[in-house]
Amino acid sequence: MRNAAISRKTRETDISLEINVDGNGKAEIDTGIGFFDHMLEAFTKHSGFDLKIKAKGDLIVDGHHLIEDVGIVLGKALDEALGDKKGIVRFGDVRVPMDEALAEVILDVGGRSYHKMDAKFRSPRVGDFNTQMVEHFFDSLTRNAGITMHSRVTGYNDHHMIEALFKAFAYAMKAATCIEGDSVKSTKGCL
Repeated sequence: MRNAAISRKTRETDISLEINVDGNGKAEIDTGIGFFDHMLEAFTKHSGFDLKIKAKGDLIVDGHHLIEDVGIVLGKALDEALGDKKGIVRFGDVRVPMDEALAEVILDVGGRSYHKMDAKFRSPRVGDFNTQMVEHFFDSLTRNAGITMHSRVTGYNDHHMIEALFKAFAYAMKAATCIEGDSVKSTKGCL
């Protein structure tokens, strides 16, 4: 089984996370930020990964520390769960529409961290979630997972745009982490 359990406790946050890449899309998410929970549940459902997150943070300040740290912990958990990455497809390229929004995520689960996002949100918040944190969440996740990810989204409804991004990320990860052999997809012989 490709799974991991990671915890992170700082003066600002306390997070425990379990992931099973070979799951059934089962989610148990509680971050204290409703819209963020909704996005993580969408990721779980569409990736097919099982994900359990219990996170507390200094939400009295704002959601920045908590969202960033969930990204860090999720990234580390993905990296640990995928291990040496033998047999994975490695690359994922997906476009997902949601009404007027269209998101595209292209990624490489190859051990090299890079993230580039093209997104222009119209509102500062969706519910209790700061739209600036979308890019920061994916920056934190990709840096800690060793993933290169390029993403972009167009549309005019920020909820739809963000949800399409999370779903596109889910399907790209699902494609990239599928097993299609027993060797590492690299001329170097390792990732």
